[in-house]
Amino acid sequence: MKSSKYKNTEAFVFKLWKREVTEQKISGKENEILNQWKTRAEKDLDKIHMQESKERVLSALEVYFIQPVKTTRIHFLKKYAYSAAAILILLLSVGGLLTYHTFFKPDVYTSESGNQKVFLADGSVVTLLAGAELTVEKSFPASTRIVDLKGDAIFSVAKSKTHPFIVRADGFSTRVLGTVFKISQSGKDKSVQLYEGKVAVSYAGTPVSYLKPNQKWTNFGIARTAAVILIPQENKSGKEKTMLLSLSFNDVTLKEVAEVMQNNYKIRIMYPKETAEKKITADFTGGSADENMEALAFILGLEVHKEDHIYTLKK
Repeated sequence: MKSSKYKNTEAFVFKLWKREVTEQKISGKENEILNQWKTRAEKDLDKIHMQESKERVLSALEVYFIQPVKTTRIHFLKKYAYSAAAILILLLSVGGLLTYHTFFKPDVYTSESGNQKVFLADGSVVTLLAGAELTVEKSFPASTRIVDLKGDAIFSVAKSKTHPFIVRADGFSTRVLGTVFKISQSGKDKSVQLYEGKVAVSYAGTPVSYLKPNQKWTNFGIARTAAVILIPQENKSGKEKTMLLSLSFNDVTLKEVAEVMQNNYKIRIMYPKETAEKKITADFTGGSADENMEALAFILGLEVHKEDHIYTLKK
């Protein structure tokens, strides 16, 4: 609760403001106090709130300017309008700032160094990894639960069959109804790893990918590229053996396609230099290295020859 001293100061400044906008004479000392109040009231307002305040003041005053009035009443209405503006500006700059931060400004959570848990209003729990940032609108949870993520985080989403949970990340989004998954973002490399439940990953230029537990979606750091990888539980040696389940390219250079296939199938691909920048659009699903290399050669109009783990594409 504000102190009586603050209330008295606020009332005094408001009177000075009203006298100024209605063109009543004020002293130099009073003008100095008024300017100090204006500076203090406005310095904490961000650009968005200032713009909202201006629009609301203009909207409130619109009625005084769109209707014709008699000449003899112009001076009176001008003063009346200025008084209304003074009241609105004061309320918006003091009370409006509090209202904006309380009811409209999104909540932003950051993890500077160690992990930080964020408990959302719907019962979901987000573990932010070092350097991550989560933005949650004041309207959360709405009919669709939406949050924005920068960096890496693990989500344990409260189940709801009617209210999807969507995480918007850098260039891709993950949609779930209730599950546990991890989102990783490192430069151009993006990935979503699912631990339980189901998720759908959307990435520009590629088909929507649907993950099951122990599966991972990734773009391999390449635009318009998407893959789903099976990551089985650790075996006795403690090592995970991954398996490529699907691979999609949409207008991606042969050079980049070959790099992805070489890394995932543990093979080497040779091709004519002049075809390196040729754009490839293809979906490889559940096939072996032999089958997918045959498909790639067909798309390029080339022949493929295999020797050990080396595939040579020729005209």
